[in-house]
Amino acid sequence: MRAGTWARRVLTVAVAMGTAGFVATAALATPAVAAPAGYDGVSHREFSTTAGGRPVMGDVVEVDLTKPKVRVDLLDSGVLASRATVSDMANDVGAVAAINGDFFDIGRSGAPAGPAVMDGTPLKAAVPQGRRAAPPVAGAEPDYVFTVGQDGKARIDRLRLEGTVTSAKGAWPIVALNQHAVPVGGIGVFTNAWGAYDRARTMCGSDADRTAPCAADRVEVLVRDGTVVSSGPAKGGAIKPGDTVLVGRDGGAAKLRGLAAGDEVTVDYALVPASGVAPRFAVGGMPIVADGVAIPNPISNRERAPRSAAGLSADGKKIMLVTVDGRQSDSGGMTLPEFARQLASMGVHAAVNLDGGGSSTMVYRAPGTSRVSIVNDPADKTLRLVANSIGVSIG
Repeated sequence: MRAGTWARRVLTVAVAMGTAGFVATAALATPAVAAPAGYDGVSHREFSTTAGGRPVMGDVVEVDLTKPKVRVDLLDSGVLASRATVSDMANDVGAVAAINGDFFDIGRSGAPAGPAVMDGTPLKAAVPQGRRAAPPVAGAEPDYVFTVGQDGKARIDRLRLEGTVTSAKGAWPIVALNQHAVPVGGIGVFTNAWGAYDRARTMCGSDADRTAPCAADRVEVLVRDGTVVSSGPAKGGAIKPGDTVLVGRDGGAAKLRGLAAGDEVTVDYALVPASGVAPRFAVGGMPIVADGVAIPNPISNRERAPRSAAGLSADGKKIMLVTVDGRQSDSGGMTLPEFARQLASMGVHAAVNLDGGGSSTMVYRAPGTSRVSIVNDPADKTLRLVANSIGVSIG
């Protein structure tokens, strides 16, 4: 049993992997792994390896997207500006496995940083890098996502927000969708997916500094059935289903202030995939493996910590969800470059880094049981509330 709060088995067993799945290559110490066992198309196993001369324990959930009953989707608490545990998210929908998802606006709204798509519905767009709590990954843009497309294949993609507010008084670009940070001078859109968190605070900070003061000029406009209902100061409170709230800061506020009750307004927006394949689901994440090779990355070269990632096979038909434990007496964690190399050594063709540290959580529901169990060893004493997760369901 580990010294951390969460007890688990320590396994040191050889592994044999089929050629149709993930093929191991040389990198860090080859992990010792338990033989997969579980559902048709979904399995969990533990592995052990070393990094920096210390043991590291990890967990893997493999998902075969070609199995007709397997479904992968985004899970959250019910609204974007809120958090829940990975266990609760999974149990709420009857998932058999889940891993924590995107970095989030910690200590504030709790909303995720990157784009989000659930069950084919675009929920939010990417927050500017300068307004995120997490450090940037070299060469990665904020709109990168891990996704399963409508073609049933997993991929690393980019989701660019395109949208326009159109009225008789002008046509203006939309630069934010349900985001905890509206870019300077821009107009953002909020729907009932956002939640009740104060929308005025989404217009605080600059595009380069999340701690910068709030915009001096902030306004919001409520649109219902294509008609302006009201205009005034930005505020909090839940948005009714079907209603749309437009917010503007600085120059964006000046444009929206020209709208009055009774004006007809058209609000059009979409998350446009760089691949051209519409997503069934998408979660924000920064690429750390491409073409089976770890992407060089200068950050976190010294800090070994718990990590989470989502990876895929070269044909996009299989997914690998991976956590490594850290900050434990029997698991020292990994730096981000070490983690990327470990994923590549496990046969991952491409992968994104998900939120780590105390957020790293993996749950799995053993066949014949009704609720998931925590299978990794989270670093925090209590299970952390997170913005979203990747959930795997059967049936």
